[in-house]
Amino acid sequence: MSNYASPEEYGLADLLCCAASREVQDNEIVFAGTGLPMVAIMLAQKTHAPNLKLIFEAGTLDGRPPELPTSVGDARCESGASRSSGLYDAFSIAQRGYVDLGYLGGAEIDQYGNVNTTCIGNYIEPELRLTGSGGNPDINSFAKRTVFIMVHEKRRFVEHVSYITSPGWRVKRWPGGEWVHRRDLYGAAFRGGPSAVISTAGVFRFDEQDGHMYLETCHPGKTPAEIKDLCQFDLDVSRVKGETAPPTKEELYFIHDVLDPDQIFIPKVKKA
Repeated sequence: MSNYASPEEYGLADLLCCAASREVQDNEIVFAGTGLPMVAIMLAQKTHAPNLKLIFEAGTLDGRPPELPTSVGDARCESGASRSSGLYDAFSIAQRGYVDLGYLGGAEIDQYGNVNTTCIGNYIEPELRLTGSGGNPDINSFAKRTVFIMVHEKRRFVEHVSYITSPGWRVKRWPGGEWVHRRDLYGAAFRGGPSAVISTAGVFRFDEQDGHMYLETCHPGKTPAEIKDLCQFDLDVSRVKGETAPPTKEELYFIHDVLDPDQIFIPKVKKA
């Protein structure tokens, strides 16, 4: 008998959380921001990756809170931690190459994994000024792998982002403007790059050679053709493995009964 939950037992937020959690491997050092990524990492810590080392962005190192903090600055992040420090220490650890995996979001992403959280349109006179970079470019540049969690809309999955806040697998070399592979641009500082994009439509990865995004799995109810139509670039759908695996009953228990019973970040599906 399958341990997977039935469709009426989970929502889209549950699916995204579990898909993100499964990106974590045991014994890794993982950088967490506020929101769904924090739930996903703590879920991994409770299930398949008990030995992961969790760094909360505000500066708590190896935190093991018994319940979900409301933000990375919540005092509960310090529970069970090896060290309670600040942004300087957290980002210094990332800069020195110790972070295996970081979770980020974005307003726009392109076919190479370049992400924009700065502005839409011209930088000087933008159509829309966004929240800005924050720690996005630092985490994306320093971590060995990065997972982006995003709402999937055609206006967000573009051929070229308006502004590269966080570089993907192919970026423009300054000042010439030619597109080059991230490895060539970073040189000795190269550690890795975007590993996956988990959107509200599916899970995407990147070709190791040319850096192009491709679709790996479709979320239940979505088809490759529908998802391809939600992108402004020619999305590769030739490698689709099937549907994204649904949450297990154990994962749902930890999400709703242990980590987020107050539904701060993930709403619980109401049974009919």
